[in-house]
Amino acid sequence: MTLDPFYLIVDSAVWIERLVPLGVKLVQLRIKDRDEATLRTEIRRANDVCAVHCCQLVVNDHWRLAIEEGCDFVHLGQEDLAAADLMAIKYSGLKVGLSTHDHAELQTALAVEPDYVALGPIYPTSLKKMKWAPQGLERICEWKRRAAPIPLVAIGGLNPDRLDGVFAAGADCAAVVTDITRNENPEARTREWIEKTGRWR
Repeated sequence: MTLDPFYLIVDSAVWIERLVPLGVKLVQLRIKDRDEATLRTEIRRANDVCAVHCCQLVVNDHWRLAIEEGCDFVHLGQEDLAAADLMAIKYSGLKVGLSTHDHAELQTALAVEPDYVALGPIYPTSLKKMKWAPQGLERICEWKRRAAPIPLVAIGGLNPDRLDGVFAAGADCAAVVTDITRNENPEARTREWIEKTGRWR
């Protein structure tokens, strides 16, 4: 399986409606602490936009809703993985991406045979407090050797200037949150990411 090298992560359907039409082909909807009706509405709106623009939608955590709404992927953290019904997910045809931060988590992830593995944070990130130190580019090389041929997603502290090193180290895809959503011009920054990742597309 091939992932688009640019992986946008946002926390609302509004962001997806705003940025996906610019040419985004892989986007994650990551919403925390909302009721099921709100989540379903957000996922449905996001899925509608992605369908029109040939963009793959990844739903974070909420695998039951992702199945019911006919999404492309679900992304699970290690705690969510332990609670998920993997047989139901696989049977539905939903693809699975998994977060990893250390060797034990990678081993757990690979045992599940996911459709991609994410490694982070590569660099310091302001998105959320992390108990893991920045992984660095050498860890990308190691993860690629261990995970191949499963696609490897790098995440955490990335910006366009760091992409050459990330892809040279072996990442197949670079995920981004705050470099776009906290940028003074998210549309222009999104276009920059799309252009910058073009050589790996």
